[in-house]
Amino acid sequence: MTARLLDRHVSFVAALRRRGLRVSIAEDLDAARAMASIELIDRDQLRSALAATLVKRQAQRPLFDLIFDVYYPPVTGTSALEPFDGVTPKRHLPPAPRDAIEDPVRDAIRDLLAEYLASGDEQLLAQAVRDSIEAFGTESHGREGGPGMPGRARSPRAILAKVSAQTLMAGILAQVLSGVERGGVSEQRARTMINDRIRRFEDAVEAGIRRRVAEQTGVEIAVRDWSRPSVDEVPFLDATRADLAEVRREIQPLARRLAAKLAQDQRRGSRGQLDFRATVRASLSTGGVPMATHHRPRRPHKTDLVVLCDLSDSVASFARFTLLLAYALREQFSRVRAFGFVDELDELTRFFTPGGDVVDAMTRLAAEADVTGATGRTDYGRAIELFAQRFDDVVGPRTSLLVLGDARSNYGYVALPTLRRIAGKAKHAYWLNPERRAMWNTGDSRARDFDAITPMVECRNLAQLAEFAKQLGR
Repeated sequence: MTARLLDRHVSFVAALRRRGLRVSIAEDLDAARAMASIELIDRDQLRSALAATLVKRQAQRPLFDLIFDVYYPPVTGTSALEPFDGVTPKRHLPPAPRDAIEDPVRDAIRDLLAEYLASGDEQLLAQAVRDSIEAFGTESHGREGGPGMPGRARSPRAILAKVSAQTLMAGILAQVLSGVERGGVSEQRARTMINDRIRRFEDAVEAGIRRRVAEQTGVEIAVRDWSRPSVDEVPFLDATRADLAEVRREIQPLARRLAAKLAQDQRRGSRGQLDFRATVRASLSTGGVPMATHHRPRRPHKTDLVVLCDLSDSVASFARFTLLLAYALREQFSRVRAFGFVDELDELTRFFTPGGDVVDAMTRLAAEADVTGATGRTDYGRAIELFAQRFDDVVGPRTSLLVLGDARSNYGYVALPTLRRIAGKAKHAYWLNPERRAMWNTGDSRARDFDAITPMVECRNLAQLAEFAKQLGR
């Protein structure tokens, strides 16, 4: 490996770490060794080798691919259009009619793109991408036709709007389905094929613009501007609906791990029942004298889980996550009961029907759950007291209690004695807080008081939830 390639690799790994991918020194060395064992000229081999050694979870793969494309861009060759030489070119074209929009360069690119969409020829795709970026990918400065400096790269959206690939659909369908009856399976397949090719064109244009931005501003700035955290690093309080959809796919294995740790018997050092056969078998090596006894492993006891969720607007995205978590945990415990509150308390378990869709459940919950009272402001004290009055027998010695909320009480009563009594009856009691630890105990936060009763854990994203599950029982 050359010094230049090694420097690029070190910079690439540093960029992964800055964007939240945890890469150990051992994994970094494994990646370097893998690079020595492949054909570096084969970009797909390089991508696969680095992904196999540096990416731990599938959720991190999109971020890895984006950073890889910036640090190891493909060789694109030359465009069929005249190269840009630093001067805004004059187009000696006939004036367009006042009521029409004509652009011969755009039309030529659209013709090239139409050929690709009809045939699927990869060379036509590469040419259409290069021409689109060369023609529309740069915002030039200076007066039209006068000297100017090449400006910053346009956004991919501006380029795609110029080319408008979707408007070619009707013509391509007519060409592909010539002589075939429309409206049937053939048309559906043709539409799917063309849409897939349009997406490939759009993805390639976006990758090309990322490369141009990297050339203009440097790879570090390009990665910072183009990449966003992987799904396990996205803060719950800032999560969009798209982020939560990804969280939903990633939460099941975490729920299984969390359930296994919460269900562990605290007497793990205690022996199980005597395994007579294993003891006798082992005694054969000592002349039939049982020098040591063997015991069966203790069977883990499934516990009940009670989840108490803050559903106020201040933690709306986190509230949706907590409901996803409760929904995922319902299959891991013998019984799950979920309760939500703002300034009223309502049991949410009825919305979590076995085999039901979580999106439908959350839609029904938002419309039907009675969690908001007269004030509409978070009231931990009232919620805790209502829970103790209505559901005092829910928490017992086989119960794990999980409280999820930001511990901000609007300077109201927080019912600490009641919470202490409830938590004291449970097998486990934990509090997951979506705020940064530095924000705890500021303003109306009562995190310190609650932490003294139920251990409070910072849980801002899936990575911290995974770490919480990992540390349980240690």
